[in-house]
Amino acid sequence: MIIFCMFLTLLILVGDFISLVICLFGIGMALGCDYPTAHMIISENIPSVSRGRLVLGAFAFQAIGAMCGIIVGALVLMIDPSIDAWRWMYATALAPAILITIGRFFIPESANWLIVRGQHEKAEQAVSRLLYRTPVYPDKVALVRHVADEASASKLSFFALFNAKNRRATIFSSAPWLFQDLGTYGIGVFTPTLIAAALGSGPDKIRSPADLIASGIHSAEAAALTTSLLIVGIAFAIWLSDSVGRIRLQIFGFLGCAVGLGIASMSIDAEGALRLYLIMAGVMLFNFMTNLGPNAQTYLLAGEVFPTEVRGMGAGFAAMIGKVGAVATTFGFPLLLASIGTRSLLYSLVISSVLGAIVTWMFRIETTGVNLDRIGR
Repeated sequence: MIIFCMFLTLLILVGDFISLVICLFGIGMALGCDYPTAHMIISENIPSVSRGRLVLGAFAFQAIGAMCGIIVGALVLMIDPSIDAWRWMYATALAPAILITIGRFFIPESANWLIVRGQHEKAEQAVSRLLYRTPVYPDKVALVRHVADEASASKLSFFALFNAKNRRATIFSSAPWLFQDLGTYGIGVFTPTLIAAALGSGPDKIRSPADLIASGIHSAEAAALTTSLLIVGIAFAIWLSDSVGRIRLQIFGFLGCAVGLGIASMSIDAEGALRLYLIMAGVMLFNFMTNLGPNAQTYLLAGEVFPTEVRGMGAGFAAMIGKVGAVATTFGFPLLLASIGTRSLLYSLVISSVLGAIVTWMFRIETTGVNLDRIGR
């Protein structure tokens, strides 16, 4: 978070393109470090029986933040309709980022992480801080020692993710995340433009800075409508994750995403209002099903399926593989769109969603209600 705040501050002040790219790279790097780490702190410090809904409750603020970002962006453009308005958009993120950075100093370290590294006393202190209440209960915290785990954890390298013990968890956590991000970024990045073009009320071409601003506001309105389904989807995921189970929701979500993409592909042969309705229905169904299933569950499962001694590495690796799909899709989507066409591209995303469901079933590890200390034993 310190790195994030530093580069965010510099980004607001930069005056040339190279500096802009460097700052955006630094922000991305910081977020990449924070993304799986924040999950570890949450999942390793809460009861197993409610871990799903509490982790996803925190994850839900990603969708809420996306909606707030759209609203802030639109408001900034309305108040300051200029090319430099992007500086104010980034500036609005600085204040909450600083508050979060300060708050991080007061979060107890994960007792699970400490105890497998032999820091037994610090682990008990962390649990005591976490359980502090008035009147004090329990009077004393005593954690069970696992000497074998403490000895092995200090010797593990990155390649431990691919040994016989952890290979299944590595595939299960990373491959579905890859398939999920292929669809999410393939559709999500270009949804506002597609819908704005279908609505027909925005500028047809960008002829001036005024057209660019108007197009941005119009796209934000369309994005707000589809993003609202992300919030609804994550609400259902929070409600069902600990009762229905992660695996069922992830498979059901992947198949629902495939249906949504299939509906969107039907808009290619449609005309007029029907075309718009099919695009909206497909994208909104996709957004609902991805946050009910793979978008939420891949994040949750990546922090649950690994033993404590490699959980941080495993969750980080899974997130990295997912973002490889995101980057590949973001850069490759326009090229594929020009070479194979919209229909074939949407069909390929349908196939990737179906593959995500198949891989989830083949390598499934159900963690619903399972104590994280028992994972891998």
